[in-house]
Amino acid sequence: MNPRSAPIAAMAAMCAIWGYSWIVMKIALRHAHPFDFAAERVVLGSLLLFALIAATGRRLTLERYRMAIVLGFVQVGAFVMLTHFALLSAGPGKTSVLTYTMPFWMIVFAHFLIGERMRGAQWLSVALAFAGLVLIVSPWRLTSLEASLLAVAAGAVWALAAVMSKRWPTNGAEPLTFTAWQLAFGSVPLVLLSIFHPHEAPRWNGEYAIALAYSTVFATAGGWWLWTYVLSHAPAGITGLNTLAIPVIAVIASWLQLGEQPPPHELFGMALIGAALVLLAVPGLRRPVATPVD
Repeated sequence: MNPRSAPIAAMAAMCAIWGYSWIVMKIALRHAHPFDFAAERVVLGSLLLFALIAATGRRLTLERYRMAIVLGFVQVGAFVMLTHFALLSAGPGKTSVLTYTMPFWMIVFAHFLIGERMRGAQWLSVALAFAGLVLIVSPWRLTSLEASLLAVAAGAVWALAAVMSKRWPTNGAEPLTFTAWQLAFGSVPLVLLSIFHPHEAPRWNGEYAIALAYSTVFATAGGWWLWTYVLSHAPAGITGLNTLAIPVIAVIASWLQLGEQPPPHELFGMALIGAALVLLAVPGLRRPVATPVD
């Protein structure tokens, strides 16, 4: 594959996987508490990556663990905890999609921490994408302010961690190995939360097993590995904006599989996000002007 097209293909695959994962989460949470589901899929995802690393003869260790620990606790642990606390109050609907305010936080953090600057024409994409996300989320119809704030906080934490990974690179660490360790460290607070927070145990059945398998293999192991790869090959702000394809895919998948037909304003919001992503794909708009950071 052309080296220039590889990050684009990785981004497309990641958006498809994470977009559909919202539907899988809806199904899984019929049978398990959010904290159990989060801990299980992150632990299993980490073990799966370590097994894959060993099977392919790659090195299992990192030269430095600092960023794997930091990003594990922030990008995985804190992000997943905040998202699942939001799920406790409102369920995996529009409120959870508020995590995709992340791209707009990412633009702010990238500006101040790594000196990425958006060009004039790129701001049109930002405006279109923001308007589209507002129409999809429909904030005037949100049922829980607490859940909404938790979801927005999750998006901010995710954006901060992503920009931190650009500000302090992983020094050439193999993405698969780095992701495995990141998930391993991130699973620690999730397992503790699952153990010490009082709630009912999961009700195991075929539907839950399939949902957990998808979340483990694709959404957790595969999705976070793709995210690590894309972040290391593309500007932070543009990468963040492209993740807005995820809620669009989630809405479409929910429509096709669960019969949840979006109203006209959501369809218009999806069209605005699509237009924003097309603008970002125009040659000359994809790479912002960056100011070197010492």
